[in-house]
Amino acid sequence: MSLAADPNMLAGVAERALAELPKTACRVGLGTGRAAEAFIVRLARAVREGLDVVGVPTSERSDKLARAEGIRLGSLDEGPLDVAFDGADEVDARLRLTKGLGGAMLRERVVAAEASRFVVLVTAEKVVDRLGARSPLPVEVVPFALAPASRRLEQLGERAVLRKKPDGGAPFVTDNGNLVVDLYSGPGGWEDPEALDADVRRVPGVVDTGFFFRMASLVIVGGAEGTRVMRG
Repeated sequence: MSLAADPNMLAGVAERALAELPKTACRVGLGTGRAAEAFIVRLARAVREGLDVVGVPTSERSDKLARAEGIRLGSLDEGPLDVAFDGADEVDARLRLTKGLGGAMLRERVVAAEASRFVVLVTAEKVVDRLGARSPLPVEVVPFALAPASRRLEQLGERAVLRKKPDGGAPFVTDNGNLVVDLYSGPGGWEDPEALDADVRRVPGVVDTGFFFRMASLVIVGGAEGTRVMRG
């Protein structure tokens, strides 16, 4: 999910991402969010032109889009992936990511870990000096542990907020049946994301966080001047 994303920039990123596909038949992870969806639409066009691809979606939303676009789908039961494509909510110079504003970070992590290469697709506003400067850290929590986990998470950041559905009513529920607590940093972002990630994961009831470290093979960034590639 994006706070600001120009459709033309997303289209440019999706076009550039096609160059990262193997030249032979391949299995591809399909991420969640606006950048990933732009790639799914562009990939479908390549499939109609003869590209042999099996997609493995990271969410029900991406699954539905890929099916509608005519992409043949498989699962992780059938083996690892050649490459996975997904967006991010933040990326820093070390290719550390914050993900999860779309609520699919757990499945996104599993799919990315099963891929030989993980290609991240973003527009320029997602590139930050420090993680947390632009987006909260999404934390997936089992419903039974929501109250105690929220109290503990509150001690690790400036505030911890239960995510609600877009209409502001019922809590947002992940495809895994869990809840999401968004943990906000103080001004300027997180000083030590790795240490914070370790602290959050020690909270009973936490299933996963939106921090992705040492996973991205490269990041394709779309901007007003075209696309560029960040490498670790």
